[in-house]
Amino acid sequence: MNKELWIRLSVEVEEDVDTDIDILLEEIAETDDGSGSVAELIIYNDEVNTFDWVIRCLMEILNYPLQQAEQLTLLIHFKGKAAVKTAPRSELRPIKDALVERGLSAVIEGGSGDD
Repeated sequence: MNKELWIRLSVEVEEDVDTDIDILLEEIAETDDGSGSVAELIIYNDEVNTFDWVIRCLMEILNYPLQQAEQLTLLIHFKGKAAVKTAPRSELRPIKDALVERGLSAVIEGGSGDD
């Protein structure tokens, strides 16, 4: 099932200048395996990793296209965190580990079990 979700962020660029950013998040595949154990992979913003590095990690590890990786990186930066993938916990665990190995702050929330 394909889903589209548009999110509008209002970002203060300079003192009195607000910029609206439209972000399209696409969920490409149905992620609920019927067990009710769907979880979210969350990446938190930090002061260490650059935009380019986070975008590169999302493209290489999650195989996201450039536009989707850029949009998620903006969400992470301006909102402080973003869910970058929803899937069963067992599917998210190796992805989270790969992101953490590259220095990103990633956790799995929801589903069964703790990470």
